[in-house]
Formats: sequence, C-alpha cells, structure tokens
Amino acid sequence: MRDFNGPDEDEDELSVTAPKTWATGAPAVVHALQYALGQTSPKRTALTLLNINQAKGFDCPGCAWPEPAPGKRHRNEYCENGAKHISDEATSRRVTAEFFRRYSVDELSRKSDYWLNQQGRLTEPMVLREGATHYEPIGWDEALDVLAGELRALDHPDEALFYTSGRLANEPAFLLQLFVRAFGTNNLPDCSNMCHESSGSALNETLGIGKGNVSLDDLYNADLIFVVGQNPGTNHPRMLSALEETKRRGGHIVAVNPLPEAGLLRFKHPQKARGIVGRGTDIADQFLQIRLGGDLALFQALNLLLLEAEDKEPGTVLDRDFIESHTTGYDAFAEHIRETSWDAVLEATGLSRDEIEQVHERVLASRSVIVCWAMGLTQHKHGVPTIREIVNFLLLRGNIGRPGAGVCPVRGHSNVQGDRTMGIWERMPQPFLDRLGREFRFTAPTKHGLDSVDSIRAMLDGRAKLFVGVAGNFVRATPDSDATERALRNCRLTAHISTKLNRSHAVCGRTALILPTLGRSDRDVQAGGEQFMTVEDSMSEVHATRGRLAPASAHLLSEVSIISRLARKVLGSGPDIPWAEFEADYDLVRDRIARVVDGFEDFNERVRCPGGIRLPNPVNERVFRTPAGKAVLTVNDFTMLRAPEGHLVLQTLRSHDQWNTIPYAMDDRYRGIKGSRRVVLVNRGDLADLGLDDGGLVDLVSVWTDGSERRAEGFRVVAYPTPRGSAAAYYPETNVLVPLDSVADISNTPTSKSVIVRLEPAADRTPARHEHVAG
Repeated sequence: MRDFNGPDEDEDELSVTAPKTWATGAPAVVHALQYALGQTSPKRTALTLLNINQAKGFDCPGCAWPEPAPGKRHRNEYCENGAKHISDEATSRRVTAEFFRRYSVDELSRKSDYWLNQQGRLTEPMVLREGATHYEPIGWDEALDVLAGELRALDHPDEALFYTSGRLANEPAFLLQLFVRAFGTNNLPDCSNMCHESSGSALNETLGIGKGNVSLDDLYNADLIFVVGQNPGTNHPRMLSALEETKRRGGHIVAVNPLPEAGLLRFKHPQKARGIVGRGTDIADQFLQIRLGGDLALFQALNLLLLEAEDKEPGTVLDRDFIESHTTGYDAFAEHIRETSWDAVLEATGLSRDEIEQVHERVLASRSVIVCWAMGLTQHKHGVPTIREIVNFLLLRGNIGRPGAGVCPVRGHSNVQGDRTMGIWERMPQPFLDRLGREFRFTAPTKHGLDSVDSIRAMLDGRAKLFVGVAGNFVRATPDSDATERALRNCRLTAHISTKLNRSHAVCGRTALILPTLGRSDRDVQAGGEQFMTVEDSMSEVHATRGRLAPASAHLLSEVSIISRLARKVLGSGPDIPWAEFEADYDLVRDRIARVVDGFEDFNERVRCPGGIRLPNPVNERVFRTPAGKAVLTVNDFTMLRAPEGHLVLQTLRSHDQWNTIPYAMDDRYRGIKGSRRVVLVNRGDLADLGLDDGGLVDLVSVWTDGSERRAEGFRVVAYPTPRGSAAAYYPETNVLVPLDSVADISNTPTSKSVIVRLEPAADRTPARHEHVAG
C-alpha cells in the first residue's frame, strides 16, 4: 500500500472554540469509527473492535484501566481512544523497503510525529549502516548478528542500555530482563521512570509495596473518590463508567485539576440510552481548580483540618486504633502538620479556605475514601512528598486496607505495571535477583542500573555506547529533546523493536537497526502452536491476551522470538537457559515466572480461567512490608512553585486526539482546539499582564537554575481557563523545554508539570481563526 501523504505540521491552521463541558456520548463513537475506517477495511475494523478487551480476545494496548469481570463486560468494552489505538495498530498501511529507499533518515527526522505514525506498520528488518543516508533491508539472522556482535564487543555490559515501554507483555518482559541480567547489567530503564516512578517511590516507603491496592468493586462502593492531577476523559476514558457507577450507588467525587477537563465535569455513557439522548451523569460533586504543584499544600491543609476536628471531638474523627496498631511516625507528622500556614496554603493552591473546608466536610461524612492520581502529581520536583502526604491523609482515618478505600495510582500504559512485576527495573530488590539466579543457575548483577534520565546522561558522556529500545518512542517520551537526540547520536549502535515508525528511528547511532515485531492484535504462531501472552492492569489483575488478526507481514517476529534469538547469539555457552524452548512455547516461560515472581503460583492453570487472576496485595490484609513492619506517616516539607516576574509555570499534557507520544489528529476536541498542536493555553488575566494578544505567535523559553535556556518556537497563544500563573502545552512538542536535570526528588522523574517559562513574541506568519475564544 502506498505511504500516507496527509497533512504535516507545517500545514497547521488553528481554530478555537469553547471547551466542552461533557465527555464521550455519540460524538466519541463517530470519531472512533471514522478513524478506524480511515485506517483499514470495515471487516477488519469489526474483527478488531469485537475482540478488544474480551475474555478470549486481546487486551487494549492503550491504557491500563481494568475490565469488569467476565459476564459483566459490554460487548463493546472499549473507549474512543482505545478504538483509535487498536485501529492504529491494525492499520492496512505498510512501511516497506521502497519507503526507506524513497526517504532518507534526514528527511524522516524533519517529519512530524503525526506523519511518521500515519505511514503504517513496519514490515521487515532494516539497517542504517555507518555513513549511509538511507535504511536498507537486512535479514533477521544478519540483523541479530550485527546487534549481538556490538553487544559482545563492549568493554563492559554496563555500556549497554535496554529501554522498555509498557506495550511489552509479561512473557517477553520476563525474558528481556532475564537476558539483560544474564548478560551482566541492570540497565533496564523504562517508561515508568518518566511517569509513575514517584508513585512507586512514595508507596514503597510508606506502605511497603509500590502499587495501588483498590479494585473496581472498591471504586463502585467508595463513599468518596478524589481524582487528582488526572484527566480520565482523555487518558483513561473507561474510568468514567466506573465513576458513573460510584455516583449511581451514592458515592461522591472531588476533582482536583488545574484545567476544567470535560470528563471530570459530565459523562455521557455511549453504551446507555441516557448517554446518547439524555444529559448524562455529573461526575465531580466538587471541582477544585488548583494551581500547578499545589496538591501537596492541599492535602496538608486537609490533614490539619482532620487533626483540629479530632481535637474538638476526641475519638470521633481519626481512627486511633488503626493508627496505634498499624502505623508509625504519627507524633512527628502531627507536630509538623500543626505548623501549616493557611496563607501559604491558599497562595500555593489558588483555592479559597471555604473550598478546602467544603472538601473537609465531605471527608468527615465519608467512611471509605479512595484517592486516584496520575502524572499531574508525579511529574513535579515534590511529587514523592505529595503522594506521601496523600498516604498520610488516608491513614489518619484508616482508609487503607479495607473495602472501598485506598490508593489508586492510575497507570497510563497497558502493561507498564506488569513489566515492573516481571523485573523490568534498574533497581529490583535483592530477593527477586536471588530467586532469578537460583532458577537459572547464574549470579544476577546486584549493582543498580541506570534509569531513563541517567541513561541519557550516560550516552552523552560516553559511558553508554549501545541503546536497545523494546517498544516505545524513547526520543519523544523523554525530557530535554535536544540533549536526548545528541545522546542517541553518540552511540555506536541504536536498535528499536517496534510495530510502527516513530521519530526514534530517525535519531540514530553510527549504525541503527529497526526490528519489526507483532502487535498486540496480531496472531502469534510458534513451533508449539498458537500462543497467548498476559498483561497486568492498574489494579494488579493479570489476564490473557490473544491476537486475532493476520500479522502485518510474514517477516515479523514476536518480541519473545527476537529476545530469545538475540540471547542465544549473545550468551552462547553462558547460563543454561532454554531460549529455543521458550520461543516455541510460552507456557514454558510462564512456568518459570511462577517459580520466580511472587503471586504467580500455578500461573499457567490460573491465568486460563476467565478474567485471569488478581495478584495478592499485603496492604489489603493490613500487612505493611516496610522496615518498621507498619505503614509510615511521613513529614513532608511544604513546597510552593513560584515563577519569577514575567514568567509562568507550564505543564505539558496530551491532547484528546493523542496516545502517549503519538497524535492521531491535529485537534483536541474536548478543549476546543482544532487544526494545530503548537498552542499554549494561558489565563486571560496573565495575557493582559504579559502584554500578549490572544492568538498571537510566541516562542516558549524555559529557564533553568544554571542560567541555561531552552526554546520551543512558533506557538499560538490561546486564552483559556487555566489558573493564574499556570500555562499548558502539548507534549512531545514541548519536551524540549524540560531540563534534563529538572527531576523529582527521590524518583528522578522529569518535572514535566512544572516548567518555568517566559513567552516571547515571535514573527507572526499565519493568523489563527478564533470562532470563539475560551477564557
């Protein structure tokens, strides 16, 4: 099929209408079907959509939101963005050798993310040889020989990096970390480093496990749910149906977010009559439009109010029995919180005291409380303290380890949590490494490896010489885009195991490989017959996923095959690991997972049950695997983001028509943005103070403590209901503004939600059309 020649970002024509006040409904169905039918045939679309998220089908490769139990699922158990995502993978468009003969790497590097993705599925291995300008075809055996030869030629295994995206299923993830550790390194950076690493750091420290502890039933039955720093209408749309069920059963929802996102306001369920012809369901009972980074201050204020309420009526507010039996650190925590300044809280949050006290009253009226959050909390310098303060808030009233209550970090990618469970982490605990070594008769390395940010530093200074990306789009997922690109170009070899073309393929080491693989929806047939794999969702449920579509090309290999064949070439007579048997029969991989990974006993038998298995979480038994053996109440210093005069605090975010780094259109339907992604959303009052015009063209310039500046050119200003002092713009276009050294304390997560910027007027070229300007 001929390559896609649709619009590129140079053809932007911005128009702006009022932001939507509700999400989903019939328009979501229409947009999903339009996108699907634009990618492939009606028959293939039907086969795809009828199998997605079904017990005998394949898991959506989009977000990690769980499905209801089998028997309670809708026949169309997917959302608009899930349908787009799977249609994007199931596309009939193909990237062939002729395409790479036509376009040089330099030409590809100047194409937009949208254009690159729209070219379609990769179909055969390609190599960019040293000094060449174009990729050329290469056979699988030779391609893996090239990669294996470069790996064996390194002076030390730590000179290699193996990056992983959440698209990878459990079985290849387990084999990848096994191969990497048998090779001799723990350099296993992954996409978690850029998103929920702050969650894992905070939860491991306070509760003894880096995962959430709630289920869908807990959400349905909670009295009160906080949705903080999260936009479920775009990033996890099926979460809205769970929140609707919470409301139906009498629960309440508090939304805390800098932007008034449509999905947090009202939801029209597309699979129910009231969602098509009716008004739908109001989601947030109370919406707190908080300033960027103000969430720590908010929860400290709520904790202060709880302590003061307990002082007035001792024994009626705090769960004293739970605190005394199951927590440690209360006295130091309480002493610190009583020093909280209301003036500082109100300045940091941009909220009124009355708004916060209304939330407090809701908390007092609720026996069971859940707090959900996403990157709006994790991607700040103080992301870890913020999440620790949320844990404090829940512990005070015993809202940990009982039904309808707990912590709910909402993961943004299908199996990102499962990959971590399987060992994709540069700092896996020693007991895991010991079990892995015993099972496969080798000594796993114990030295901590490099995370994503430190991997970029290592490539820049020459300590890392070889980069392997297993799924994902490293160049566009990481901060400080210019530095990241310099880092990869400094490598001897870069290799990417991918389904589709992305910018990472155009940012190459001296030699580069593209190794095309099967997608989640593709049928996987090996020597042992048709195979299935497994994934873990955001609520620790593990279930099977089986591809149903004919693969995009006869030349594709599964990730299990690629990893197994590479391992045999690299390790040779190393550890006696049955790589060929693993490639032939994935049951054999699951047998080994069952012996190495906690909670996976009898894995093969249990995961074949409809709906799969739910992994045990000791927190739900009020067992806390911290050094103290109890949940830890922590002391977190107050932090407030302050921008210098003439500057704003910028958050990077997704548009609605986007998944991770890849836009599916140049629009953001819910925010009223059409025809362009190079926009910056700014409060109308801030525009007046800065002397800027709505619709004007500006460059975004980020400033860093070392005096350095980073620039993103040619953005349209859009007056928008953001908090004063706060701005927003889409990533990956604005990743260039995030300094490599601007990271969260403890977790090392890039601070993509708190970038200090100034807006410099730029030479105007094409005026925007403003049908209605939001503000």
